[in-house]
Amino acid sequence: MTTPHSATRPTQGGGTRLHGYRATVAVAMSNYIEAGSIIALATSLTLWQEHFGLSNLAVGLAAALSANAFGAAVGAMIGGPLGDRYGRKFIYTYDLLLYMLGTAFIVFAGAPWMLFVGIVLTGIAVGAGVPVAWTYIAEEAPDDQRARHVGTAQLAWSLGPFVGFVLATALVPLGLLGSRIIFAHLFVIAFVTWWVRRGLAESDVWKQSNAKQVALGRKRRGFRELISHPQNVKALLFLVGVYALWNTVAGQAGIFMPRVYQTAGVESAVAQNLLQVLVWGLTSAATFWGFMRYGDRVSRRLLYGIGAVMAVAAWMILAFVPHVSMPLLIAYAVLWGVSAGIGAQAFYALWTAELFATAYRASAQGVLFFVARIAVGLLSYLFPTMLAEQGVPFVGGIMVALLVASLVIGVVWTPDTAGKSLKEIEQERYGADLDDAEVSGVR
Repeated sequence: MTTPHSATRPTQGGGTRLHGYRATVAVAMSNYIEAGSIIALATSLTLWQEHFGLSNLAVGLAAALSANAFGAAVGAMIGGPLGDRYGRKFIYTYDLLLYMLGTAFIVFAGAPWMLFVGIVLTGIAVGAGVPVAWTYIAEEAPDDQRARHVGTAQLAWSLGPFVGFVLATALVPLGLLGSRIIFAHLFVIAFVTWWVRRGLAESDVWKQSNAKQVALGRKRRGFRELISHPQNVKALLFLVGVYALWNTVAGQAGIFMPRVYQTAGVESAVAQNLLQVLVWGLTSAATFWGFMRYGDRVSRRLLYGIGAVMAVAAWMILAFVPHVSMPLLIAYAVLWGVSAGIGAQAFYALWTAELFATAYRASAQGVLFFVARIAVGLLSYLFPTMLAEQGVPFVGGIMVALLVASLVIGVVWTPDTAGKSLKEIEQERYGADLDDAEVSGVR
């Protein structure tokens, strides 16, 4: 197991390999790129709609195919199993190359088909990379600092939208050109990240597990093996309840929130973007000062519960207050921003890494990410139309119901995993180290 201070290690060729916290940061950039892609599209959807004359249903389709939904879902189902079969580093060799191709299509889109191709390619790329990123970070983290390291990915996820909305606010006068510039900045970030990641070492935990599988003569484990164990099924259902329900709400907020503000009476694009800057600035702060600082030190049930209650309270403002004023929208932004920093996504990334054996940890991430993004996509396709025809209170009520369910599931069934090594958790859940048991002929 590496330590936070072991930044690099020599290789046989005399170069260096990234390890420790520097590796965590390099891998966490998947989340910056993913969230940045969602916000880049969110802040430009109206502009693309006007430029190409798209209908509300076409806008919903674009959102549904994006990194926010179906595109990421497909990528997760590809990347997760490949990450378990060929290693975590394998994904990082190719995912951002596909992402850069997708962003290039969007930057130079001169027709709707180019926009949609770029949206799909970027979605698949981030879907392949993000679940494996969470897996890699947790496997490389010290046992007593796993929340801190996983929180780095959450921090990157919140910084992506923060930077995206700041850029969108500054570039409003440029119209669609400004949106193209935002996607271009993501292309540059992706290239730099891909270049740095060439120095990533493979996960030590995966290498040890894979060596045992080779000794068994087993070349792969897939979805069938994942769902064959009762403990895995229980964990999948728990995490779907925690994350898929919450993420269905977050997915709409991430890509459609400017439209929600507009429907609530905020006409200025600058004001809409500044509200989102506040949301994501507070998400970043809450991640750093909340989840990363206390996720390994205080009751996880309590920390999760606080975030979940704040999320419910935020959407209750939109759903049940007859006339939403700017002060109330600011209150929403504060509550939702802080809750997102210490809430479901951060704990989902942590618990998914802890509750599954190494051999199919990334596959489990992929399955869960797939389910979550499919749920987002299904609602995203209809969301713009429901918002236009039914208004903010109607869609807000749906969001509240989903968040209450996620709150109850997460608080009632919080797993007792804090401070334990991944091997210790595996022994508790499966009765033995899964790979060691199989090497010895025990099932």
